[in-house]
Amino acid sequence: MDYHNKLILAPMVRVGTLPLRLLAAEYGADITYGEEIVDHKIVKCDRRINELLGSTDFVEKGTESVVFRTCDQEKDKVVFQIGTSDAVRALTAAQLVCNDVAAIDINMGCPKPFSLSGGMGAALLSKPELISDILTTLRRNLTLPVTCKIRLLKSPHDTVELARRIEKTGVHAIAVHGRHVLDRPRDPAKWSGIADVASALSIPVIANGDVFEYDDFQRIKSATGMFWHIPRLNLPNSCLGSSLQIVLVADKGASSVMAARGALWNPSIFSPEGKVHYEIMEKEYIRKCILWDNDIRSTKHTLRDMKSHYTSLEVPFWRAVVKAESTADVA
Repeated sequence: MDYHNKLILAPMVRVGTLPLRLLAAEYGADITYGEEIVDHKIVKCDRRINELLGSTDFVEKGTESVVFRTCDQEKDKVVFQIGTSDAVRALTAAQLVCNDVAAIDINMGCPKPFSLSGGMGAALLSKPELISDILTTLRRNLTLPVTCKIRLLKSPHDTVELARRIEKTGVHAIAVHGRHVLDRPRDPAKWSGIADVASALSIPVIANGDVFEYDDFQRIKSATGMFWHIPRLNLPNSCLGSSLQIVLVADKGASSVMAARGALWNPSIFSPEGKVHYEIMEKEYIRKCILWDNDIRSTKHTLRDMKSHYTSLEVPFWRAVVKAESTADVA
């Protein structure tokens, strides 16, 4: 897994299931993150080959509920994100799926109460020793790439120091969401905070936050670069008003860029040819949900967010969708 110059589908709870990941990949996403799955849940699963669908399923024992579904089409680009607060349990979860995914990521940025109450997600940001323990344990025992995703801390200095500590664990890359834990999606992402991290580390830094158009991928990479003022001394020349010029030289910015809501609203954001109309995206998404027997709750949740960005939700339509018992009913 190479984390340089990549367009990436961000992890999104109840959204980043197989249909959306495959759709994003078709339109140009180089790496696709699955939704966060808590270690407690995945370790209770059996790995099964679903011959009818051609998928590999991780099914919760006793419930027959599919916790994670993947397939050979995405094996070289799908990242399995774990929600955890324990190094041993995280390793057990990772070892269960490691033969079917391209990389393992630890969620250290989710601000939802469920994650925080379990000591997971953004709760880890205040526990650097536990972070080191989890990441070091995974790196020592897995052959797959290991990464993590964080948010900004209270000060740029604190964020950079934590990122440097994470780098020392040997992880292959670090994703930085340019918001603080208490920030909401409507608050603008702070790309300058990502720039601070990118300039301080030697491993790839993945930028995340406010990427809604294809051009934003390049804008955030440029915005997270550091510019140095270097004087250039020219030989004296009567035609020149000054022999001293200032040259702006750009240092490295973010290595890759990750899109969340922009990709949810329209997965064709990854296409350099421009976004496809959202109604076409809806149909393509529903088709994949049927083909891969996607969980109906995930399907309806994703469709609601996808459609509500572009148009007002018509009450009769959404009443029918809410009552739907299968993706075929939704279609």
